[in-house]
Amino acid sequence: MPTISPERIRQIEARRDELSAMMASGEVAGDRFVQLAKEFAEVEPVAAAAAEVRRLRQEADSLAYMAGDGDEELRQLAAEELRDNKAALEAAEHALALALLPRDAADARPAMLEIRAGTGGDEAALFAGDLFRMYQRYAEGQGWRVEPISASSSESGGYKEVVASVTGTGVFARLKFESGVHRVQRVPATENQGRIHTSAATVAVLPEAEEVDLQIDDKDLRIDIYRSSGAGGQHVNTTDSAVRIIHVPTGITVIQQDERSQHKNRAKAMKVLRTRLYEAERERLASERAGARKSMVGSGDRSERIRTYNYPQGRVTDHRINLTLHRLPQVMEGDLDELVCALVAEDEAERLAALDAA
Repeated sequence: MPTISPERIRQIEARRDELSAMMASGEVAGDRFVQLAKEFAEVEPVAAAAAEVRRLRQEADSLAYMAGDGDEELRQLAAEELRDNKAALEAAEHALALALLPRDAADARPAMLEIRAGTGGDEAALFAGDLFRMYQRYAEGQGWRVEPISASSSESGGYKEVVASVTGTGVFARLKFESGVHRVQRVPATENQGRIHTSAATVAVLPEAEEVDLQIDDKDLRIDIYRSSGAGGQHVNTTDSAVRIIHVPTGITVIQQDERSQHKNRAKAMKVLRTRLYEAERERLASERAGARKSMVGSGDRSERIRTYNYPQGRVTDHRINLTLHRLPQVMEGDLDELVCALVAEDEAERLAALDAA
């Protein structure tokens, strides 16, 4: 773990005090005040962690002096307290190191959740539906809102593809490690001989982009309007409401036909396109910073299996961190906290190790 110098701690506390004084002066207002308040909200918890480290270090110096001087009873008491102080100091320094880690600028954003059936036919589509419901229940438990953007249902009742917007506090920070290939092993309802089948679905979690994040030139777009297609019904194939938007420079194509209104379909399609372009730019910058290295954790790379859901054995295994939980039913009901927290902790440990090595 990297060592945080006393000078670094003083700098953090000084910046916190400076921001507090500027906001209390009454000399700043409007956008400038909002900017300062945002920075203060980011610096304050780091400063509090730094202050705790400084306090425990000072306490350790006093206890060390007492443990080496005075009568025997006082020395023993100081030595015991020094052991407790050492454990508390290690925990506080770890907490401060985590607080100082560079933050992913997208962590606080809402996310676009995309789930697609992979190998396995109808069973893969059913599994894609199970995954979507799992994330819906997890989102409900977090107080988030899930808004379906588009869905292509399968005849079996699952999804060939489903895209949804997830909004709330810290959505992308919690969900970004879900990107990848999810594999299921179970006996399909249509299997008469009890054989276990293996199917897969891909999950992509992308930070949603705002209009201010990137400018999309209208001349770079090819927009086609056509009649919706579907299983039939009163409102299908009666109006030209479906929208296909192609971003010519990248070839990214988005099709939206779930709404009856052409304008609503276009707005949803642009939201998806903006998010995919934003993620492509994030990946390009990350690739430049890290050379050719692409990490499965947090990269959005969907070319590798990340998790297996084994129904006969009632277990879930995350292959990136070698974690197996023997409570599959609860996980499928949206109890993802243990998996998510373990992935976040592993990511933090890796980044701390990289910081220490640097």
